[in-house]
Amino acid sequence: MKALLCRTLTGVDDLKVEDAADLHAGANQVVIGVKAAGVNFPDTLTVQGKYQFKPPMPFSPGFELAGIAKEVGEGVKHVKAGDKVLAIVSHGAFAQEVLAPAERVMPLPPDTNLETAAAMMFTYGTSYHALKDRGLLQPGETLLVLGAAGGVGLAAVELGALMGAKVIAAASSPEKLAVCREHGATETIDYTKEDLRERIKAITGGKGVDVVYDPVGGAYTEPALRSIGWKGRLLVVGFAAGDIPKIPLNLALLKGTSIVGVFLGAFMEKEPKASAANAKQLLEWTAAGKIKPHISGRFSLDNAAEAMRAVSERRAVGKLLVVP
Repeated sequence: MKALLCRTLTGVDDLKVEDAADLHAGANQVVIGVKAAGVNFPDTLTVQGKYQFKPPMPFSPGFELAGIAKEVGEGVKHVKAGDKVLAIVSHGAFAQEVLAPAERVMPLPPDTNLETAAAMMFTYGTSYHALKDRGLLQPGETLLVLGAAGGVGLAAVELGALMGAKVIAAASSPEKLAVCREHGATETIDYTKEDLRERIKAITGGKGVDVVYDPVGGAYTEPALRSIGWKGRLLVVGFAAGDIPKIPLNLALLKGTSIVGVFLGAFMEKEPKASAANAKQLLEWTAAGKIKPHISGRFSLDNAAEAMRAVSERRAVGKLLVVP
């Protein structure tokens, strides 16, 4: 089979498509023929050795995929060869085949669009866990989404609106903000041209927002935190801007603010039943047409590094896919 391989932790530029050995399923494992794999910001961190999880070298990046189960190992009861499946893995999705732990593999209905499935679970899974489990977002509350046109950001916009919140989307261009409005944002902020705090104050009548969804970090976190209302929640999702902000903790004290970490991988590992329930809900909403990933680009395996580069440079709107 072919796989995009990382042999040195020097970033996207040194990734190469190579021949790799065919995979075989051991006990409680499933070999999946990859039909589509989602590209996510942590993929770009993994090939630099900067992500929380460091795969053994060499490895293929890629966390989420959808495809066809090819071989099922001993002990696997919920999936059989030939089934359409969705999987979240620690690495390996940017390849023609992937070996997945059975507990990370979810069977899909036969009529499922595999590209839609591949574009959904990491971004929507992260955002739903963040808003529901960590942010305790309630109908009628105001949600500010930073980096709102990116993969997790756009999912947060769509889910926030579906959960009954008033969504303020902040992004870096009118084109990106137009996509955010299409996915449920009622207010938008171009933070390259507008003062973030002043716009939030104007939109909320000085009350501030209830929840901030922050996958960006850098210079935007502190003004967003200063714009939170009483008992607001700041969701720490990631640091796409590159810098981990140093926050004056007196800001949390003054408004009774909660600063809450969000890490989907640990949630899936430590709370598998709750994670599976979230995934089931997302799949039901997708089947009902209530959420629909915005897929803005499809890349071959040979061009997968370019997809990763676009995500790293924050040029991507919504979701990019690798289609082996």
